[in-house]
Amino acid sequence: MKTLGKYSFGLGDRFGHQGSAQLKAIIDAESKGIEITPVWNKSNREHTIIGTVPADVRTEADYVTAKAGFKRPYFVDADHINLDNVEKFIDSSDFFTIDVASYIGKAAGKAETEEFLSSVKKYTGKVTLPGSSMTFKTPGTLIKQVADKYLFAAIKAWEIYRKIEKIKGHDNFVTEVSMDEVAHPQTPVELFFILKMLSAENIPLQTIAPKFSGRFNKGVDYAGDTDKFKAEFEADLLVIDYAIHEFGLPGNLKMSIHSGSDKFAIYPVIGSLIKKYDKGIHVKTAGTTWLEEIIGLAESGGDGLDFAKEIYSGSLKKIADLTAPYADVIDINVSSLPPADEVAKWSSHEFAEALAHNPDNERYNSNMRQLVHVAYKLAADRKDRFYKLLESNEKIISKCVYENIYNKHIRRLFDLE
Repeated sequence: MKTLGKYSFGLGDRFGHQGSAQLKAIIDAESKGIEITPVWNKSNREHTIIGTVPADVRTEADYVTAKAGFKRPYFVDADHINLDNVEKFIDSSDFFTIDVASYIGKAAGKAETEEFLSSVKKYTGKVTLPGSSMTFKTPGTLIKQVADKYLFAAIKAWEIYRKIEKIKGHDNFVTEVSMDEVAHPQTPVELFFILKMLSAENIPLQTIAPKFSGRFNKGVDYAGDTDKFKAEFEADLLVIDYAIHEFGLPGNLKMSIHSGSDKFAIYPVIGSLIKKYDKGIHVKTAGTTWLEEIIGLAESGGDGLDFAKEIYSGSLKKIADLTAPYADVIDINVSSLPPADEVAKWSSHEFAEALAHNPDNERYNSNMRQLVHVAYKLAADRKDRFYKLLESNEKIISKCVYENIYNKHIRRLFDLE
């Protein structure tokens, strides 16, 4: 059976040039006693924009692991797939993030709803999580609301899973269900009943990606009440542990943090709680690799810096089109974006400092960082030139990518020296 390790990182590499640098961070973490399974992920949207195909991600993952002599398991994730696009990923992927966000809020059939409500009667009134003092009130009206909101999505997850299973076989891939790209977070009690729904559909779930309270904007820090997040995350961990035993879900089922890159404020919270309860975690870092490529080009000066400035200038002109698909996961204060003519005068150092996520640096601009994060389409439109720049400046870019994954993410999350 394909089994995901206790700790795993989703390594987004939109343009397919940074796999070796990413893998080096994973290998160095292992030397410090933290074994992380690398998962290279890329969404259908990214493939469409860049002009790649899912097999390209498999080629990169196989190449960089063989080159490094990496003997542990690694995966290729069909990121945020649904019924419309899953088929193109099946041959090359062995990890599938089944995105059911678009199905949430749509009602299941009357018979399916009644069957589910009948199956959870024993939980009506209250649910107490074993080994803790946490108790949730679960009146019948609440359970019915949860069914009306999520049951249809669970059934759709089953349809997508069966489509993959028919071709891949039952034990030949890792399954994640994602519901994070929605307007409102799922509460721990909702998560409990969602896991019941997924278990009833016989989905061998290894990771679940709920939406948490607070803002998980692309490429920047967590925005929200960290104490509230801590209480919510701890409750979710206990819910998952209870659901594993209560519903017969896989024993290695764990939380997946989407848009998990750069969430420095909550890494200590996550790290302490998974250590307290001896639980695993999956963190998707996604588009920050693209940002490190632009930072590396800026630091390299010359043509690289010119290209970085060109991307930023172009993003200002096309800001509405670039940000529209990411409206739920970015918050850009347009008035705080530096004008293009000002940026045109910046040195390598000034541009890199504005874009690099270092909250202690007064030059850091989170608005600029978010805009460039979603502006990778502009590099895709100049792909030949961009790839040449990546190759000619490989050393400095690889250093940026490695330090981002290892120093800013892995070391913070696992409290490594």
